[in-house]
Amino acid sequence: MDMIFKTPTKYFLTAGASEGFTVLNAFDGALLDARIGNTNLVRMSSICPPHAREIEPVTLPQGSLVPVAYASKTSSIPGEVISAGVAVALPEDEDHAGLIMEHSAVGTKEHVEEMVRRMAEEGMKMRGKRIREIKSIAIQHTVKACGGAFASVVLWD
Repeated sequence: MDMIFKTPTKYFLTAGASEGFTVLNAFDGALLDARIGNTNLVRMSSICPPHAREIEPVTLPQGSLVPVAYASKTSSIPGEVISAGVAVALPEDEDHAGLIMEHSAVGTKEHVEEMVRRMAEEGMKMRGKRIREIKSIAIQHTVKACGGAFASVVLWD
């Protein structure tokens, strides 16, 4: 059987924010700011494969299908502070999968990042797994007219 994706072996965290003509343009601008805007994102559920290793963000081939877990928030309310964040909880036993959690909200990136890290802790607790490390990233944006905030874990090979 042919598969579109093979199991990724690498991942990286990235985030971006932007203003736009519309909220969709703001979302697109946030993807560009996160350096993944010229790819086709394939939204994944929130599992980081066993033994996947973190890498520095890379330039992805334009038009490529990119598995990604992400959080995003858009708004057209001037002055509103919007934030998005993701966290990866890695288990002590590297033969087990890690867990990715995503969260976005009206509010600061500090609040969103704290929440997404707590979500990752709770998710690993539900799985009965001890955590070796949690990595996270969050971003915030103050809306001028139409704004977007985006944070993601990009899975790559």
